[in-house]
Amino acid sequence: MAGEAQDDIWPLPKFSFNVEIGGEAMACQEVSGLDIETEVIEYRAGNSKVFSSIKMPGMLKSSNVTLKKGIFAKDNKLFDWFSTIKMNTIERKDMVISLLDQEGAPTMVWKFVNVFPTKITGTELKAEGNEVAVETIELAHEGFVVENA
Repeated sequence: MAGEAQDDIWPLPKFSFNVEIGGEAMACQEVSGLDIETEVIEYRAGNSKVFSSIKMPGMLKSSNVTLKKGIFAKDNKLFDWFSTIKMNTIERKDMVISLLDQEGAPTMVWKFVNVFPTKITGTELKAEGNEVAVETIELAHEGFVVENA
């Protein structure tokens, strides 16, 4: 209604975000895989009078994070990092993904630990296309926390 006070609580848009890996900013077009779930353990004691099992939370499981970013001339940082993989001796880094508000301040922050690349997919090449060259990198991690700024 006209003249009434409006709530200033709105859902955040998802198009403004920052990605940092090992303290270094990375311009990305898309981020996915920000999910975590718990496995369900079903158990029934042998002397239970109820003819069904109970459900309990089990181990946590999270997806790999997938980043899509434009390919820039003379920028091989991701391929250089990926090429260091040798029998668990790859350099693991921390990663921070921040969702930004209208002023550019972080409002929601995902902090990942011990991140390392598992897959890099180069761009598709088409002689008749006019799209930007975009590569995809998949990153494994050992857990994350979510903070509200």
